[in-house]
Amino acid sequence: MTRHDQDQAQTAKLKPGYAQKALSPQHLLDAPLPELLAELDVTLGESSITDPSFTGAAVVTQDRVILSMRPGQPDSERDAVARALLGRVLDVPLSPLPEPHRMSEV
Repeated sequence: MTRHDQDQAQTAKLKPGYAQKALSPQHLLDAPLPELLAELDVTLGESSITDPSFTGAAVVTQDRVILSMRPGQPDSERDAVARALLGRVLDVPLSPLPEPHRMSEV
């Protein structure tokens, strides 16, 4: 995800049953992020992209979601972007991020 452009997320279809229980918007937004990532077996790591306009990306394989975030990113931005990316790849309805953030699939 970039602030001024669109994110670069690679997506594939997750295996049926990846997220067995439906993830509600409330749970996605309220659960502590480390617990949410563990619950969903999501890996969050730092990207090699250091451009300040890059905020994050999600890579989805058949059985895994990997979030990649910019090094040095403020915690509040990292948290919001991680939740937005998870909502997108897991089809959880959320309000769009505020401008200048934009999301797209590649």
